[in-house]
Amino acid sequence: MPPRATDARRAAVLGKPIAHSLSPVLHRAAYDELGLTDWSYERFETDEAGLPGFFERLGPGWAGLSLTMPLKRAVIPLLDEVSETAASVDAVNTVVFTEDGRRVGDNTDIPGMVAALREHGIEQVDSAAVLGAGATASSALAALARICTGEVVAYVRSEARAAEMRHWGERLGVEVRTADWAEAADALRAPLVIATTPAGTTDALAAAVPERPATLFDVLYDPWPTELAARWSMFGGAVVSGLDLLVHQAVLQVEQMTGRSPAPLEAMRHAGEKALAIR
Repeated sequence: MPPRATDARRAAVLGKPIAHSLSPVLHRAAYDELGLTDWSYERFETDEAGLPGFFERLGPGWAGLSLTMPLKRAVIPLLDEVSETAASVDAVNTVVFTEDGRRVGDNTDIPGMVAALREHGIEQVDSAAVLGAGATASSALAALARICTGEVVAYVRSEARAAEMRHWGERLGVEVRTADWAEAADALRAPLVIATTPAGTTDALAAAVPERPATLFDVLYDPWPTELAARWSMFGGAVVSGLDLLVHQAVLQVEQMTGRSPAPLEAMRHAGEKALAIR
């Protein structure tokens, strides 16, 4: 049964560093819209070593947690149950505390990516390119497993990273070919390009954007736009931003933690845009 507006509950985002997180802004906006006046959502800077102790100190009023780096894998041994989606990439970004006291982990990044793409009209592609090979890249492959019917080319900086991406491809059922980062400009001709690299990494690629680009999904949101996204838009290509991803994954978290559906997507997006505008 969904909680009543008078039921005081707590939720929070954990990670290190955490001061930059927009999650409190998004979740609080949802609570306001849903009338959950006694709900609170905080942020706590926590690393892997401190995570077990944090869980031990949690009281009965907790509804759920959002997890960011470096905790998405470290949390798994502390949980009673992990969803198939989270297990597929060994990464949990959402923990829900059930009425019977169980700790259930899920990954909303993957369906959040799919939902963000769908909102921009991308239901299916016959091939794609992924820039980078970190944790977000494995989530991107998991999302592509749902919408890409052909080959995914991953552009990486080392053979070790290439091996990791091929491993994830085999595990997720995605046809992955790897290429050296020196050839990353070739990625920009793909029907869908997912950039998963840190800020500044793709700036040098902006000059290589083709005259008629297709769709770019850049997972960054601050600062925005990236040089690559700005150039992509200038040439008329479709751009999906990291804020799109952040909002869609947060929508799914709110629905799981509160039991209320649908979560107020537009109110959450507006709150995120407003917060970024004043940074």
